[in-house]
Amino acid sequence: MTAPSTERSVADFWFDPLCPWAWMSSRWLLEVQKVRPIDPRFHVMSLSVLNEGRDLSAKYRDLMDKGWGPVRVCIAASLTHGDEVLLPLYTAIGTRLHPQGRDLDRSVLEEAVAEVGLPADLVDAADTTDWDDALRKSHHDGMDRVGMDVGTPVISVEGVSFFGPVVTPAPKGEAAGRLWDGVVLVASTPGFYELKRTRDEEPIFD
Repeated sequence: MTAPSTERSVADFWFDPLCPWAWMSSRWLLEVQKVRPIDPRFHVMSLSVLNEGRDLSAKYRDLMDKGWGPVRVCIAASLTHGDEVLLPLYTAIGTRLHPQGRDLDRSVLEEAVAEVGLPADLVDAADTTDWDDALRKSHHDGMDRVGMDVGTPVISVEGVSFFGPVVTPAPKGEAAGRLWDGVVLVASTPGFYELKRTRDEEPIFD
């Protein structure tokens, strides 16, 4: 039996802070890092960009309109303060939106930026299109790997890119590692595209 590799791999992860399922997958990936030789690297995608021009319900359209703010703040933070701020900023925003169940408003972004130690005026990026070219570039860097008929999260490791996994609650410890092993295995199989079943649970934030 071949021993598992101890060489570390970069696992690129594209997220939109708005998505609870991306949040679940990101927390799982951080668990994977503890038990497998991977280094997650976080990038921004945008559900608002993805859904431009699509026929959406009024409720979802309103959500997509609000969704521009967090991703603009995230991309502005990464470009002005380095990609290393993305994970703590994502965690600060996501914790408020998902486990805490807060509504997405300016106060969430202000608190998150302050928690990470970034300048307060970074929140102003939420209301300007100045960062949208960079946002679209980051978005397409991830989405072009898997196609536009999926959403977030997108993960890419050693040339294998996939959407998901969608999982609740996020596995911990070796269970997280086993899920990683299985996902990478099936995603690396030539011709493999999809496994799916209907979700019957909401995200469990624990």
